[in-house]
Amino acid sequence: MGQVDDRAYDMLLDARDPKNFRNPELAARLIGSIRQRAAALAKYGWNDQRPLQLMEVCGTHTMAIAKNGIRSLLPSNIRLLSGPGCPVCVTANSDIDIAIALTRLDGLTVCTFGDMLRVPGSSSSLEGQRAAAADIKVVYSPLDALSLAIAEPARQVVFIGVGFETTSPIVAATILRAASLGVANFTVFAAFKLVPPALEALLQDPALALDGLLLPGHVSTILGLEAYRFIADEYQLPAVVTGFEPVDILAGIAMLLEQQLAKQQGTVIGIGNAYNRAVQPKGNPEARQSLDQVFVATGADWRGLGHIPASGLSFRPQYAAFDALKRFSLTVEETVEARGCRCGDILRGIISPPDCPHFGKTCTPVRPLGPCMVSSEGTCAAYYRYGIK
Repeated sequence: MGQVDDRAYDMLLDARDPKNFRNPELAARLIGSIRQRAAALAKYGWNDQRPLQLMEVCGTHTMAIAKNGIRSLLPSNIRLLSGPGCPVCVTANSDIDIAIALTRLDGLTVCTFGDMLRVPGSSSSLEGQRAAAADIKVVYSPLDALSLAIAEPARQVVFIGVGFETTSPIVAATILRAASLGVANFTVFAAFKLVPPALEALLQDPALALDGLLLPGHVSTILGLEAYRFIADEYQLPAVVTGFEPVDILAGIAMLLEQQLAKQQGTVIGIGNAYNRAVQPKGNPEARQSLDQVFVATGADWRGLGHIPASGLSFRPQYAAFDALKRFSLTVEETVEARGCRCGDILRGIISPPDCPHFGKTCTPVRPLGPCMVSSEGTCAAYYRYGIK
């Protein structure tokens, strides 16, 4: 972060104190700081016609920002965009269709997190398949799926692995546990995504003109700060890791604006950390070691962002026995995207949910067209729930 006056610096430190997560006085001071910095940035050309565009790339941030009305508190020359931070939302339709194809196999139990149930595939959903008598169980952890496999050794159990670096190490540890126990009827469909390659794809998107990134708190507890170094070094873009309470988010925004001011004044910027009570510079090396032991990076398809090299995970050869795609022969239907759904553009930050003609009309939480309205971390779900227009 660039140089700040003592009062502002002390304020940002206060924002990291657990006693101040929702301190209204501190929140008011941070809002004042944001407005002061926004006024200073207006001198560099960021105005109402060309606002400073900051993207939060975490679905939990999106929901917290909506819940606490943070967009409405910002100056008119500061605009928050929601990015591809919802793991369910960025899962490609083709991967949903693979999960559905697994449910059509006899003698097989599919285990999934609850958010995945109602995501539409090309012709059905996991919820639809369960209504048609497929054996689908909602679990809270991959360990629940492993326990089920151990309890029913005559039945094949497949865990649908969707998530970012927060979830995938837990799945890797579960696979290591299954291997140590010799469990032969447990496999995983690995549809995991890696955040840094997606961020680079966003920064290279000619349709976007981002001026700063609010980096995900949960993922960063695993990755640390170094994984984001390219954002500052190669793109000279302000970037700050922050948490999920109102003061966390306001402090993160204040730090982003301070970084942008420092950049305009010729100061070299780094990766800021407004969540250092949870995120350490080196992250969680043990979790990353488990992940690297089981998986290797591979290309992956993202909803809205297309194919991104080295942004997914595939099994290393020594753990290929736990790969559901290698264990089972599948017939997967031709992928068809939902007509008119703009979820992909919303995930890229190109439009906001109210810009989609289906939002709140032919696409609602009861009858969703796409996953952005389904997931608890989806941008459309957040806008709909909190009445953002």
